[in-house]
Amino acid sequence: MGELEDAVMTRVWKWNRPVTVREVLEDLQQERTIAYTTVMTVLDNLHQKGWVRREAEGRAYRYEAVSTRAAYAAALMNDAWSHSDNPAAALVAFFGMMSDEQRQALSDAVRIVQGPETPEAENQNPGSAPVDPGR
Repeated sequence: MGELEDAVMTRVWKWNRPVTVREVLEDLQQERTIAYTTVMTVLDNLHQKGWVRREAEGRAYRYEAVSTRAAYAAALMNDAWSHSDNPAAALVAFFGMMSDEQRQALSDAVRIVQGPETPEAENQNPGSAPVDPGR
């Protein structure tokens, strides 16, 4: 996504509802000089790329995000990682750039993806004590 596409998508994601070209234009104009046709072209490009869907409303369209910003960020990370000639080294370098807060978020995400521990996993981890569900 280019810089202007990102600026437009940021608004679509932030508002989390179908938006018009005019709404996006008016918000963008608080930061920069931009033409209606430019915003219309950007939203059309985002539609053709599959990032927004649109629905006709009179002679105009309302645009809505197809996925979340988190899904977009995940796709970018996956794309970058998949192009590495040494994915393990790329991950180590990436983790080394993370703040403590980001590492904690990563740790939380790994726990969520792995799901709840099963009794078999607890038996394989000698440092974990069994949990009494009655307590």
